[in-house]
Amino acid sequence: MAATQKIVLNPSRDIPFNKLVLSQANVRRVKAGVSIEALAESIARRSLLQSLSVRPVLDAEGNETGMFEVPAGGRRFRALELLVRQKRLARTALVPCIIKTEGLAEDDSLAENTDREALHPLDQFRAFQTLRAKGQGEEEIAAAFGVTAAVVRQRLKLAAASPALLDAYAEGAMTLDQLMAFCVSDDHARQEQVWATIQRGWNKEPHVIRRMLTEGAVRATDRRARFVGIEAYEAAGGIVMRDLFQEDEGGWFQDPALLDRLVAEKLAREADAVRAEGWKWVEAAPDFPYGHRHGERPLPSTNPLTDAEQAEFEALKGEYDALEEQYGEADELPEAVEARLTEIEAAIEAFQNRPPKFDPADIVWAGAFVSIDRDGALRVERGYVRPEDEPPVAAPDDPDHPAAPASTVPDTDRDPSPTQARSTTTITPTDPPVEVPEEDEGLKPLPERLMTELTAHRTLALREAMGNDWDTAFLAVLHAFCLRLFYRSAADTCLEIEAKSAGFGTQAPGLNDTASAKAIDVRHEAWVKQLPATSGELWNALVGFDTDTRAALFAHCAALTINALHEPWNRRPGALAHADRLAQAVGLDMAAAGWVPTVETYLGRVPKARILEAVREAKGEHAAQLIDHLKKPEMAQEAQRLLAGTGWLPEPLRTPGFPDPS
Repeated sequence: MAATQKIVLNPSRDIPFNKLVLSQANVRRVKAGVSIEALAESIARRSLLQSLSVRPVLDAEGNETGMFEVPAGGRRFRALELLVRQKRLARTALVPCIIKTEGLAEDDSLAENTDREALHPLDQFRAFQTLRAKGQGEEEIAAAFGVTAAVVRQRLKLAAASPALLDAYAEGAMTLDQLMAFCVSDDHARQEQVWATIQRGWNKEPHVIRRMLTEGAVRATDRRARFVGIEAYEAAGGIVMRDLFQEDEGGWFQDPALLDRLVAEKLAREADAVRAEGWKWVEAAPDFPYGHRHGERPLPSTNPLTDAEQAEFEALKGEYDALEEQYGEADELPEAVEARLTEIEAAIEAFQNRPPKFDPADIVWAGAFVSIDRDGALRVERGYVRPEDEPPVAAPDDPDHPAAPASTVPDTDRDPSPTQARSTTTITPTDPPVEVPEEDEGLKPLPERLMTELTAHRTLALREAMGNDWDTAFLAVLHAFCLRLFYRSAADTCLEIEAKSAGFGTQAPGLNDTASAKAIDVRHEAWVKQLPATSGELWNALVGFDTDTRAALFAHCAALTINALHEPWNRRPGALAHADRLAQAVGLDMAAAGWVPTVETYLGRVPKARILEAVREAKGEHAAQLIDHLKKPEMAQEAQRLLAGTGWLPEPLRTPGFPDPS
């Protein structure tokens, strides 16, 4: 048997760099993604880790010239060349080379670039972890490998995942995107539990993994989390889960009980500070239901501008208008002008949103609500008097005997219908004869019965006159509305019209923070500032308004009386049908108004069949089939994601006559 011929390796030799030239036989032509600068820095830091493959350059007779061409290792050659140009490497520096004479130079170049096996990402993650364990910092590692510190943190995070997950990733049973999703949590046991769960299911998408791992945690965007702050939460021992691989909006607070305790403690401190202002009562809660101030009288507040402040305000408005006029047609504002407009807007807003000031004599009767707004900022609503706390009001004709304040409770025994009203003022033949008072030297008050008879005539005449005077009738109804809705009193009008502001016995989640609620509150507060402080001045104020202002105020008051609630104990099919007609008349679109189907608002509170119906209507049968195998909690979450941005509405929120969501 012939002996197997042994392989003879090519000799190596240190060759001065100025004796090397790049070969035209190098197969790497496309330079995309090739970073010579980064490799040069690596060589400068670590020296050359891999020899060049070179061949002798021959003259026309086939003799060696002393020069060597580089067919394999062109990128390393260019990096060395860059270092020489930068005078960081001598032109005669010795370069370790493997010298070849047999075969083709092109074969050498192709083999070197195709026979290489890229490092598995997990090996790189673990290598970074080893460097970190040996004392190198994240910035140092980043500089050494030409990446950002954020990339180093991401790879260290991946390397710190559960060993079971890393094994699955190494074996190809898990994708890199899935592994990144698991790293939102540092709890190895929980990671492995979720991995086992999704193995049995169909949906293994990264967003599903993230949702399962963060279930029960509180997003950093939650009003409570913003109110307390990450620093205070972590200082109290709380843990924040962060996602280094996608935008996480601040992460998730892992301990809801701790967060709620911190919220309660901070709210209590804020309430104590408000209470120190002298209010009779202060209520504090993370959130109050919509309409929580209903039935309570707001205190009049003032904070007028001084003459100097008023002059400054007018000057700012004038400057703003002048700049707007000057640059109104410009496609792009000069930077200085845009900055100045921003400054003026902020200054004007500060003037317009000055904190209210209350009379100290009123504060002792009133209170305040302390809560958190939707952005996590403290919300303090000052100056509300409860009916039972109303101060006694002295009767005008007897100042020594104060009278009770006007009741804010509607008189349900009254019937404002014309028939009933007339019957209460008609004198019947069976009435006893009227007693005529004897002549007296002095004038005495008219008898009560005579007063009733006289005012009966006046009432009928007044009805007839106002029935022919639309403007005055409109003004009188508006006056009655305002008395009830702004002054909580119906005693200062002769119109028996009851304008009730409907409350909400059942609170929908987030109702107080909806766009509609905020818009109504802003509009109402604007009217409060325009109306006089006392009801006695209201009529003259309304007379002074122009027609458009009265109409806008009338619409606001009428809107506050709408009650389109479906209540099982209060069947009102006619009222609800009228609500549909109103919705059609105003073109109500609940999707445009800001309502969206979420787990909290709808999907988590209906059966699976309803969830599938919603997805089917909005996204089609195929989308419904993608989630029909899921359990209800997972189905609701997936449906929320699928329905986002579709404008889908459940049946009770649809306006008749509008296009169906399907």
